[in-house]
Amino acid sequence: MARRRNRILVPEARNALDQLKAKVANVQNPENAKFEAAEEAGVPLKEGYNGHLTPRQAGKVGGRLGGDMVKELIRMAQESLNKK
Repeated sequence: MARRRNRILVPEARNALDQLKAKVANVQNPENAKFEAAEEAGVPLKEGYNGHLTPRQAGKVGGRLGGDMVKELIRMAQESLNKK
């Protein structure tokens, strides 16, 4: 099975990515973003260990956040290109 390595290639970008995550989830604290996304998707995500979640449920949370972050990055890039 393929192993994922979810690490940021530019560690200095962590703060900006956290701010983007909070922005797309419409929350103040980026740590609460996954709980907000889980609530919207109807996934019973709790603080701490969530081994009871199915892969589909976990994907609904991470996929929603990641997809929204990518959409926002594309929108920002298009906006930047239009300004030039």
